[in-house]
Amino acid sequence: MLSYQSLSDKQLIDFLKSGDHKAFEEIYERNWGILYFHALKLLNDEDESKDVVQEVFIGLWNKSDNIQIQSSLSAYLFSATRNKVLNLIRDKKTRVGYTDLFSLYIDKHKNVILEQIEERELLQTIEAVIQSLPEKMRTVFELSRNEHLSHQEISEKLSISEGTVKRQISNALQILRRELNKPETLILAVILYHIN
Repeated sequence: MLSYQSLSDKQLIDFLKSGDHKAFEEIYERNWGILYFHALKLLNDEDESKDVVQEVFIGLWNKSDNIQIQSSLSAYLFSATRNKVLNLIRDKKTRVGYTDLFSLYIDKHKNVILEQIEERELLQTIEAVIQSLPEKMRTVFELSRNEHLSHQEISEKLSISEGTVKRQISNALQILRRELNKPETLILAVILYHIN
């Protein structure tokens, strides 16, 4: 039986082009988390970030039969996410000033931040931040993130209230946003890129 987890991105893309739903699911599993945190770092809004990433994957599936990926799959998905974020911000007329600043930032840093830092290196940075979380918070966050358990399921599994689960996840996301916005975290990601 074919193990999709062992396939390379290129092989998954080939299967995706033939409408293979399991290949799409594997691409989704490999990339959803990193794209979500990428969008969250730019938008600072959990719901909008989830919507953006969802739209990216819907677009990927809808044009899977004739998709053309010139670089790597991760670079393609990062670029699609960035474009969705830019479009979302530009559509918000009350944030015109922020759009201009954001566009300037992207133009100035895109080569270093958005195109050179590959998924694996940025994921390593995020994982390092997650591992530094307090033990209980990390456990709750990983059950939500890695095992996709609901607040109720985590509550039952750990014998804590759903309110505590929600607070722990919210606190973990705040810490991640704060740490990923630090210049030294970005520098670490760049260093990891050049070492690997």
